Amino acid sequence: MVDVNKQTKHSSFKFDIKFLKRFLRLFGWMFPSLCSKQSLLFLFLLCLGLLEQVVVFNIGYVPSKYYKLFGDKDYKAFVHETILALMLIVAQSLIKSTITFVGSILYILWRGVVTKKLHKKYFKDYLYYKINVLSSTDNPDQRITQDVERLCFFFSQILSPLIISPFTIGYYIYQCIKKTGYLGPVGVLGFFLVGTVFNKLLMSPVVNLVFKREKMEGNFRFKHMHMRVNAESAAFYKAGAIEMNKTDTQLDNLLSVQKKLVIRKYFLNISINLSDYLGSILSYLLLALPVFNGSYDDLSAADLSSLISQNAFVIIYLISCFTKLIDLSVQVSEMAGNAHRVGELIEALGKLSAEDDTVYNFLDPDSGGDAGIPLSDLSVVPSSGDGASFGSVHMSEKALTIQDLTYGPPDSHLILCRNLSFQLESGVNTIVKGDSGCGKSSLLRVIAGLWPTVTGSVKKHIPMEHKKILFLPQKPYFTDGSLREQVMYPMQDILSGSVSAENQKITQYLEYVGLKDILDRVGDLDNNIDWNWYDELSPGEMQRLSFVRLFYHQPKFAVLDEATSQVGFAAEEKMYEMCSRLGITVLSVGHRQSLHKYHVMEIVLDGQGGWRIQPITDNVLSSSTC
Repeated sequence: MVDVNKQTKHSSFKFDIKFLKRFLRLFGWMFPSLCSKQSLLFLFLLCLGLLEQVVVFNIGYVPSKYYKLFGDKDYKAFVHETILALMLIVAQSLIKSTITFVGSILYILWRGVVTKKLHKKYFKDYLYYKINVLSSTDNPDQRITQDVERLCFFFSQILSPLIISPFTIGYYIYQCIKKTGYLGPVGVLGFFLVGTVFNKLLMSPVVNLVFKREKMEGNFRFKHMHMRVNAESAAFYKAGAIEMNKTDTQLDNLLSVQKKLVIRKYFLNISINLSDYLGSILSYLLLALPVFNGSYDDLSAADLSSLISQNAFVIIYLISCFTKLIDLSVQVSEMAGNAHRVGELIEALGKLSAEDDTVYNFLDPDSGGDAGIPLSDLSVVPSSGDGASFGSVHMSEKALTIQDLTYGPPDSHLILCRNLSFQLESGVNTIVKGDSGCGKSSLLRVIAGLWPTVTGSVKKHIPMEHKKILFLPQKPYFTDGSLREQVMYPMQDILSGSVSAENQKITQYLEYVGLKDILDRVGDLDNNIDWNWYDELSPGEMQRLSFVRLFYHQPKFAVLDEATSQVGFAAEEKMYEMCSRLGITVLSVGHRQSLHKYHVMEIVLDGQGGWRIQPITDNVLSSSTC
């Protein structure tokens, strides 16, 4: 399988067509329809923004009115204008606060929608495994949690100014033409274009550094998470010093990128501040021309002061409309960097989803042809010295047909096994053996669809779901939540029927595997325990709890990857004996010699591509040396 996300060291992220495509895809998620909550709030925000501009326009003319009435010493007009100004200020405060509130609500809605959309892609089939293990996309978890949050936050901050600017700029250009002629708006527009060119040149490096900073943040956070999860193992090695050095290296990488980003932002901020302050002087330069040309010589001092105040407000506010856009450069750069990271994750998930890793043929149980070697055809009679009939089931049912399967690690030329063929059917407990690294667990990954095949096929006659076939991986998996949720996993709801009967069933299995004390510790099956189950349980307890899960679901088949390696021989025998009682056919991976008596067939891998299949009782051999 080709890596879906090869990223060269020279990859750069900036404002380009790729950014536009990625952002437009996210924009479609943020506004799913015209009648969605997001769209309606957007229209409400637009109306509020326009209303705010009307209020701001009237507030902007207040000083010019004061110049006039002070010059005329008009007390009644003073009282009237003061009351009106207070009302406008209160209205502006309410409107501005409401705009901020609506923007925050939009941020929450966007984050929820975008994150859930990503979750839908991320948790589809095995994509969460492939994106984390088989892809070079860095820190998918951080992209979903932190990068989406920052993207939505910065977009909520810039949305209101962006949607209002075209209206306000158009209106104040019109007002500026009325007040100063074409000289005013032409001068302001030229000033804005020059500022935009400089900011565009300064923003692209910032976008790329934001992308890199988030990557370094993810690496640094992951290192600390790695130490938290493996604290005990590291402590046995007394690895504090070396892990400190490695963690400091991750921190230094992060700080180095942050330093570069701060330097780039420094020059960008210089450009932004120059635009702000030069804009205020530009307004008076544009006003100076008609004043010194004598255009207003016929006005009284009070009228001239009022007119200059009005014209200054119009020009300054027009400049302000442009400089607000320039001021957004830093926030837009931050948003663009996060948009690139989220967009890149979406693309990687899409490519992984489109790959045809394994041939998934869900066949009728009676079909399947003559592919593979039916293990029951080798006429093996299970032997059990203690009377347990491991692997004997009256009616045979096929689960898997492995035909001419060749496999190896993804993105590697290494071949672990060539042209393997066999069938897994009910009543024939089978064990996969071989030295470490020969491809035993890898075979299970291929069967589960986690790894692609090189050649050959894995035909599945039953759905790969817990009711039919349940995998117990080498490292037991537990989710957050109550003890009942651990036992029922991956089910989410209690089965229909008596809750007391379910409780009794779970309790009996816990007692059977020797975990009654865990139930005593949690107090109740449904208590929402704030535990990290990996910290609270020993490796042996985790494996035994995994078997409780298996007994609870009672599938027809189970795939056990070193599932009893951390328990004693007596406990191991009890586990396999219960599987036999419940009619569960097992495909096991293990090294222990004690496992032989629970299986009737063995598949031995030599790690060089060869394999052989033989009955455990009489060593009648069916082999291939490939």
